[in-house]
Amino acid sequence: MGGVAECQGAIGPLRGPRGLKLAQSCGKLTFHLPLVDHPMSATSAFCDSARINLRISHEAKALIERAAAIMGATVSSFMLHNAYEAARRIVADKDTLVLFQEAFEAFIAKCEKPSKPTKTLRKLMALR
Repeated sequence: MGGVAECQGAIGPLRGPRGLKLAQSCGKLTFHLPLVDHPMSATSAFCDSARINLRISHEAKALIERAAAIMGATVSSFMLHNAYEAARRIVADKDTLVLFQEAFEAFIAKCEKPSKPTKTLRKLMALR
């Protein structure tokens, strides 16, 4: 499974080696694994393909039911939407690497001028 490295900075995105999206003055590098975007609706086929069961307190259940009603959603779609969005944020935070400018510039330099493959690396790649 492939991904995209992306950098967000003051100058804006640029294309780096191997199609990496980068920016010149940047200290934040994010690697995005491809995630399927699913619209979160009660009628979505995404909702009925798997099941999660959990036990919660009566107070938590009442609060979730109230929040779902305020949003005009079913409890299931409300919980799915919010759990899914929380999971996406957690994964995005985990996939973000923040570097000092000097370290970022060293990283970009290595990407733009990779070392020549060693004999051991060439032998390893020949096994593919």
